[in-house]
Amino acid sequence: MTEKKTVAIVGATGAQGGGLARAILCDPAGGFSVRALTRRTGSAPARALAESGADVMFADLDRSETLKQAFEGAHAAYCVTNFWEHGSPERELAQAAAMAHAVACAGTRHVIWSTLEDTRRWVPLDSDQMPTLLGGYKVPHFDAKGEANSEFIRRNVPATFLLTSFYWDNYIAFPGVGLRRDKSGVLRLTMPMADKRLPGIAAEDIGRCAYGLLRAGSAYVGQTVGISGEHLTGAEIVSKMSRSIGEDVRYQDVSADEYRKLDFRGADDLANMFQFKRDFEEVFCRARNVAQSRQLNPSLQTFDQWLSVNGRRIAAG
Repeated sequence: MTEKKTVAIVGATGAQGGGLARAILCDPAGGFSVRALTRRTGSAPARALAESGADVMFADLDRSETLKQAFEGAHAAYCVTNFWEHGSPERELAQAAAMAHAVACAGTRHVIWSTLEDTRRWVPLDSDQMPTLLGGYKVPHFDAKGEANSEFIRRNVPATFLLTSFYWDNYIAFPGVGLRRDKSGVLRLTMPMADKRLPGIAAEDIGRCAYGLLRAGSAYVGQTVGISGEHLTGAEIVSKMSRSIGEDVRYQDVSADEYRKLDFRGADDLANMFQFKRDFEEVFCRARNVAQSRQLNPSLQTFDQWLSVNGRRIAAG
């Protein structure tokens, strides 16, 4: 019997890493095993992974000494950071550098780095197109990830750079992003996107697409791969929401300046993010190929399919 190749998954109890862990565990003939890396080895999600056959191991991205053992002997690795846990691009960059160093030292054969664009390539810090945030970033939760690509490149890590898209799950889980009722009781989706398309994806499908990359062997090493379930305008999004929940949902386009003033954590960061996606629609959409995403993940969900399961949850929000 051929020994399975170990995949060390950072954030295995989270959205992206959890999706990859479940994709591997649901395919026992796929030739891979899961090493689930987490700081909370006793949590309910960690216990569920262990019960499904994963090897759960402690790892802390802020403690580089824990990463050596975490990646040792692993054939492949999935590396991801969670900006929204701490809100520090500098900390995110340090975590990425620690992972890049650890996988390089371990000789990991294939590393998937979950990244995003460094928007400062298109909007320099001295540009007044959008405000500079946190002293040196345009879209903080994007920019540090994009900057961190170089940490993997300069160490000659055999990496695939995975560009993700807006999670449709944000309509449920991210306070301030989902539907709100106005004073007359009408549900509204507010975004500063005008009539531009927003690439979106079900969070679970990110992990499934990553599994497709792993199954392809070395074919995607050294490449940047962007994934998306659909590219939809605000008007198309609310039309689908309305059909799903059986209630009128209206799209409210606002300026990025208006969005920055909304009362929720990260509104300024997300305003800049939406503005970047709006102002550079062609660049952003072109980098995320829906057909290629479906090749990697044949079960890739459309927004309608995602809504068929989650529609009532967005209405409740």
